[in-house]
Amino acid sequence: MKTVAIVGSQWGDEGKGKVIDYLATQADVVVRGQGGNNAGHTLVVDGKKYALHLIPSGVLNPETINVIGNGIVFDPKGFLEELAKLNADNINTKNIKISDRAHVIFPYHKELDALAEEARGDNKIGTTKKGIGPCYMDKTERSGIRICDLMDKDIFAKKLKSQIEDKNKLVKNVYGAEGFDFDAIYNEYLGYAEQIRPFVDDTSVIVYDAIKAGKKVLFEGAQGTLLDLDLGTYPYVTSSHPTSGGFSIGAGVGPNMIKDVVGIVKSYTTRVGEGPFVTELNDETGDRIRTQGREFGTTTGRARRCGWFDAVIVRYAARVNGLTSISLMLLDVLTGFDTVKICTAYKMGDKILKEFPASLEDLAKCEPIYEELEGWSEDLTGMETYEELPENAKKYIAKIEELVGVSVDMVSVGPNRAQTIIRKNIF
Repeated sequence: MKTVAIVGSQWGDEGKGKVIDYLATQADVVVRGQGGNNAGHTLVVDGKKYALHLIPSGVLNPETINVIGNGIVFDPKGFLEELAKLNADNINTKNIKISDRAHVIFPYHKELDALAEEARGDNKIGTTKKGIGPCYMDKTERSGIRICDLMDKDIFAKKLKSQIEDKNKLVKNVYGAEGFDFDAIYNEYLGYAEQIRPFVDDTSVIVYDAIKAGKKVLFEGAQGTLLDLDLGTYPYVTSSHPTSGGFSIGAGVGPNMIKDVVGIVKSYTTRVGEGPFVTELNDETGDRIRTQGREFGTTTGRARRCGWFDAVIVRYAARVNGLTSISLMLLDVLTGFDTVKICTAYKMGDKILKEFPASLEDLAKCEPIYEELEGWSEDLTGMETYEELPENAKKYIAKIEELVGVSVDMVSVGPNRAQTIIRKNIF
């Protein structure tokens, strides 16, 4: 089998888009299996930037089939806007397939997302307010509306009426907000239904058949391990499973059909939103990493919190995802530091923790235990082989491999697709 899953192995924003784009040039099928347009990948191809939020990154390759799987929560308006931008750049979008089992995001999901976040006051979780969480809540409550429902106007009308009634009671009685108009939403989404109808298919069959035929299938991760609903820093997490196990359900294939799992890891650590962050640097060094790394969110534009590399969380990600390989991103950002640090363990009172704790209260008490290494001043952005890298940069990579227990097979030294050092072919 030639199947590879790409997994963010920190708090998201690790640079997955670039690796996915590189591998997508070799893939026959690229699959998204969780989240929605709350995630974002920025790809740079021939100097041009493409910001993708819902559509898989393989869309930039005209022969690649791009699957939006059943595990996705699907915003038709966001999808069509993204589609229009790609079409305007003469990108072939005919090979996009949308699962008929995917759940649909509606305006009431977005409104409830914003109202709930506001009601949390000081306990905000940092939602993107795109309706992702409320849509997944309907899904688990077994009241959600799926793409297959949207394709039948009578079934859609019946299910939407029920939802509008329930949601109007909620927004009026709990939040004191105005309700939603059935006719407006119904007619708007019937229009969307006709526009997306050519893309709708049973994507589980498409993915299964491709794997069985020996084709190269790439499972495109979004967000990061520490945002996983079960395994992340709960409650500051997303509403789905961006870990490798999530792909099986989100794409509709068995777990034995995913062969390799590549963890995407920044050469330092970043986080967006609230919650404890052990290696965070609220100083000049943190500002410098943020500036050099252009650490601002693709989807939200929010400045990311920055800190030194945390081997504790990456080791955790390696374990829960079954990582077979690491792609180390943005190594060039650390050029120019006299010394670089790696967090090898946590100190919590008189305890030394080598494993990532479940309790956020415990995590908030932790202090990093650092190993300090010599930095490098050489410009990495033009280097094409591992041998060209400065000795100190290679020592830094070797230390990460030692601490995490997984080989670093790709190293990114710049934003462009070509600025990638390949130590071992993934596919």
